Amino acid sequence: MQDFRNLKVWRKSHELALAVYRATMDYPDSERYGLVHQMRKAAISVESNIAEGSSRGTDLDFRRFLFMALGSLSELECQLILSKDLLMLSPGSGRESWRFDG
Repeated sequence: MQDFRNLKVWRKSHELALAVYRATMDYPDSERYGLVHQMRKAAISVESNIAEGSSRGTDLDFRRFLFMALGSLSELECQLILSKDLLMLSPGSGRESWRFDG
């Protein structure tokens, strides 16, 4: 068991979740319960799975939670692509090229 706050991957995922929250503040109100909700949920899931997995007793359990976090990260990436294609992320905003490569 380890303190998840000491993990670089968790700190990066937390920064990502904060960035998603900031970015989606400007989305249309009509997306509040659609795309905004889904993006925020996926971003929270990434960091939450890392935190939960780090508290498990075995490396195998931790690995399983890391794979779940990776799945949520892929979901978020898909939603960011959709946001860009719907012109909710404008070129040059810095948000359209988010990367999570630790």
